[in-house]
Amino acid sequence: MVMPFSRHRRLRQSANMRALVRENHLNVNDFIYPLFIVEGEKIKNEVSSMPGVFHLSLDFLEEEMKDIVSLGIKSVILFGVPAEKDECGEQAYHDHGIVQEATRFIKERFPDMIVVADTCLCEYTSHGHCGVVENGKVLNDASLELLVKTAVSQAKAGADIIAPSNMMDGFVTAIRAGLDEAGFEEIPIMSYAVKYSSAFYGPFREAADSTPQFGDRKTYQMDPSNRLEAMREAESDVAEGADFLIVKPGMPYLDIVRDVKNNFNLPVVVYNVSGEYSMVKAAALNGWIDEKNVALEMLIGMKRAGADLIITYFAKDAARWLKEQ
Repeated sequence: MVMPFSRHRRLRQSANMRALVRENHLNVNDFIYPLFIVEGEKIKNEVSSMPGVFHLSLDFLEEEMKDIVSLGIKSVILFGVPAEKDECGEQAYHDHGIVQEATRFIKERFPDMIVVADTCLCEYTSHGHCGVVENGKVLNDASLELLVKTAVSQAKAGADIIAPSNMMDGFVTAIRAGLDEAGFEEIPIMSYAVKYSSAFYGPFREAADSTPQFGDRKTYQMDPSNRLEAMREAESDVAEGADFLIVKPGMPYLDIVRDVKNNFNLPVVVYNVSGEYSMVKAAALNGWIDEKNVALEMLIGMKRAGADLIITYFAKDAARWLKEQ
């Protein structure tokens, strides 16, 4: 006599059957595509550690945006690489800073595109840290003042969403107050609520020219060993007025994505960071993996973990692949 057992394979027997019972789905509307905008003209240079990702000057931005729109991607996040840096990162909050100019450029030509402005100082400071430095120490409260100025200038330029990534304590409440006081009550904050001090950021630091010139960011970014601390960080940002919560990086922190999703009722965003992207690209270029299937599996894993949105350098590739399915 054969003992009874469950026949789970009944729901896997054909492609259509598998599609019928599929629990999670990737959609082009899930993606936010990062762009690195540089000052100058006639610049379209591939980032050496990030195949397929480019430094773009404004005169190449329209061509890039047309491609993005044609793929159905509805949101971009802007990172600026200025020609000049200083101790306080003045170009981050200058009314004619590169992110501000790129925002105006996009909103004038592609008004329906959602422009997310990364709000940080590290790309703009000569020391590469995300705040004001004094005697080798990153000052929290003095940094908040400059971050508020940056957020307001980005909102004035037309940014739809402000995304502060600096991990200073109190950055959400300071930026919320600054935006409200400047008349931008309707501009949401997409907070980098849970940002770990990760080794996966290496290629980004090349792309953004933001490597710290001394020390590291471990005093303000989170220890990768900690889980409960992530809940405290997210809880603070919710209380301070965040509208979205970002978890960064993605793949090594899917448990944190699920925790955030389970504990808070705001949209959860995961940042599929540069190191995750570059590892897949490098392995694919060596013929070791199937890039399309590995990348899509990675992205659906983030959705399954609880992400509502994904910031990813794979956005354009994934949009094409999804059209083929």
